[in-house]
Amino acid sequence: MTNAELIAAAKAVVGDRKLSGECSAGSVAAALVTEGGAVYIGVCIDAACGIGFCAEHTAIAQMVTRGESRIIKIVALTEDGTFLPPCGRCRELMYQVDNGNLETKILLGPHRITQLSDLLPMRWQDA
Repeated sequence: MTNAELIAAAKAVVGDRKLSGECSAGSVAAALVTEGGAVYIGVCIDAACGIGFCAEHTAIAQMVTRGESRIIKIVALTEDGTFLPPCGRCRELMYQVDNGNLETKILLGPHRITQLSDLLPMRWQDA
């Protein structure tokens, strides 16, 4: 899957929508491609009391549900097209789901890529 196709997959589902008085979803969307070639897409859920979660978590949960754990590349973006690096919680989840995900390519723009290992250089397990 090309970077442009992965970005398009995330763009297809991004868009903030109100779910209830306390909850909205979709202000950020993520798409990832696995070692097996499957694509998983997710949106964030913003809820009161800190119980929401990131778009990357949604996509990763779907991937794990389908029996996969190795992420080749991932992208997260907002409705206006702003690319977002995974937050610390998402970085740690990616690593703990599969230590090989340190090699995951993180798309920070159409032509800007880094690896998870660059965003998570000092892991607590190594201390």
